[in-house]
Amino acid sequence: MTSSADVQDTSVDRGFLGQPRPLANLFGVELWERFSFYGMQGILLIYLYYEATDGGLGMDRATATGVVGAYGGSVYLSTILGAWLADRLLGPERTLFWSAAVVMAGHVALAVVPGFAGVALGCVLVALGSGGVKATATSLVGALYAEGDERRDAGFSLFYMGINLGALVGPLLTGLLQEEVGFHWGFGLAAVGMAAGLAQYAVGRRRLPAETRVVPNPLPRPEAVRYAAALAAVVVLGVVLGLAGLVSVDNLDDWVAGVTLAAAVAYFAVILSSRHVSATERSRVWSFVPLFVVNAVFWSLYQQQFTVVTIYSDERLDRDLLGWEMPVSWVQSINPVFIIALAGAFAALWTKLGPRQPSTPVKFGLGTMTMGAAFLLFLLAPEGAASVPVLALAGILLVFTIAELLISPVGLSLSTKLAPRQFRTQMVALYFLSVSLGTTMAGRLAEYYDPEDEGGYFLVIGLVAIAVGGLLLLATKPIRRLMAGVQ
Repeated sequence: MTSSADVQDTSVDRGFLGQPRPLANLFGVELWERFSFYGMQGILLIYLYYEATDGGLGMDRATATGVVGAYGGSVYLSTILGAWLADRLLGPERTLFWSAAVVMAGHVALAVVPGFAGVALGCVLVALGSGGVKATATSLVGALYAEGDERRDAGFSLFYMGINLGALVGPLLTGLLQEEVGFHWGFGLAAVGMAAGLAQYAVGRRRLPAETRVVPNPLPRPEAVRYAAALAAVVVLGVVLGLAGLVSVDNLDDWVAGVTLAAAVAYFAVILSSRHVSATERSRVWSFVPLFVVNAVFWSLYQQQFTVVTIYSDERLDRDLLGWEMPVSWVQSINPVFIIALAGAFAALWTKLGPRQPSTPVKFGLGTMTMGAAFLLFLLAPEGAASVPVLALAGILLVFTIAELLISPVGLSLSTKLAPRQFRTQMVALYFLSVSLGTTMAGRLAEYYDPEDEGGYFLVIGLVAIAVGGLLLLATKPIRRLMAGVQ
């Protein structure tokens, strides 16, 4: 619970671009974590499917996209564990610190452990650690604002800018190292970036509100034994399924999607049935259900930047720059450039409009429809290998960015505003479960993408997203009633 002192301090503190000063520290750690995360992810897919002669592992391309989708989905799925640790064992602030350390260990594993063993160990550690960082960093930002503080959405937009500063520089540097000296050097740079973020956070973590170090719902000692037994059972089950061949590289994305969906249903059931949740809070949770579904659809398109757009950049994009071929991963830095350029404008717009700004369901609907339109723009590109100008793809990614700014920082903020008091961090985890489902589906859908026959793929996916966004716009009024005053 936020103390009156904390609320007073953060409500008058405008030391960081008009926002509370502790936002600067969270801005910094997320910047470096995203530097390492996107730097690694920018070269992960091509590392999997490039031939050994090019430094890769020679995996089938469709299987590789499924692996990347499963890995990306696992990152967001791991927010459940991160949120649980924050709410029951460590508190949000400590969970963030130790999760960042696990991320760094994962990047080190990718850098020094060769072959598929390094991919497996590194991706598991990065996924687990990133899940903890994502769940807790968002809730920590939310804790800086009193209820009704209209700076909240603008603050989340600035926080989102920090994310994209890291996402901009990471793929540029790791991609350059990958091209010049090899994949493992690129992964090693990601580890160095995360180490920098961890050091910066350690210096400033004491300035965060005292409530962020409190465990909201401490785990009684007798329950700890049951949870430990359940964790051991899950690990054993996973090993058994793997040894029996039921879980494999080829179907890993299907398992992640199924587990994510089951976890989301269970989470909604637990929160809605809790005796600690008031009638108003329960209504707000119900309002999140359709937004959860639409958000998953949005991310199933948006996260194809790391699957379909990566393959598109490798095979369809003319990457020649004055006789020098730019690395494939550099395309991943185009979207962050637009985010950095436009995030401040969106933040200023929402701040200026105040209570007159579009409601959250409207932003979600428009964002999803815009994302669908971006996929239709691919149909205008010239045909043939290495025939698409970089500027043409940049224009499409600009539309990606506009869609993202309509829905993503707003969704992060919404998860803290709709959250029941007893489930603040876990509500953020629910939001990330929708991203997990969408990210996993981005890998699954990419298995149907063929650069030589792509028209139908872009057409169908684009039209479906536009239809889903339109349906949400039609349902705005009943959803707003369920939101019970939250905008």
